[in-house]
Amino acid sequence: MLVAFVRTLILYTIVVIVMRIMGKRQIGQLQPFELAVAIMISELAAVPMQDTRIPLINGIIPILTLLIAQIILSFVSLKSIKARGVICGKPTVMIENGTIIEENLRKEMYTLNDLLEQLRIKDTPNINDVEFAILETNGQLSIIPKSGKKAVSPEDMGINTDYEELPIDLIIDGKVLSKNIEKAGHTKEWLMEELKKRGISSTKQVLFASLDSRRKFYCQKKF
Repeated sequence: MLVAFVRTLILYTIVVIVMRIMGKRQIGQLQPFELAVAIMISELAAVPMQDTRIPLINGIIPILTLLIAQIILSFVSLKSIKARGVICGKPTVMIENGTIIEENLRKEMYTLNDLLEQLRIKDTPNINDVEFAILETNGQLSIIPKSGKKAVSPEDMGINTDYEELPIDLIIDGKVLSKNIEKAGHTKEWLMEELKKRGISSTKQVLFASLDSRRKFYCQKKF
């Protein structure tokens, strides 16, 4: 029992490290070869976990081999546009100027129901409102609406807007993020003053606190 426990922890740690090295993309954003590597790694790790008679190294070596192969393919696709097209494929136009391209639907084995579903998910239920719908290499459908159907922006209306910075987290679940406070140009004393204004005496009472993109202080107490 102890052996199985230790083997599982070792393989789990290795798989987590390998997946971390592969990058931060979510499953839906993986290229086909990356998804294949992820599936194979999970299978290779599962076999030694279930059968303690199999040497641990028999699971580790194939996992590391797949990692190396994945890194090489990623590097090649990064450096070569032609190789990228072969390895990752190319985007496919599914709708052009409000017209569905049936040939590309058949080519990508993409049903009309799939297309309509993705349009609804993207809040574009009317095909006639779509200038282009492009099936990306990771399977996501990108939609470019016709110019008359695009949302109006402040720039379109001639309105000048202020620059908005990234929000800065200051407290997460009662823990003060000192580096972020310094980055925002404030001190812990300033933070405590802001909390006191809201009737909070300790950071342990705070679920979340931050400076938003307009540098306004936001705070939520724990319940």
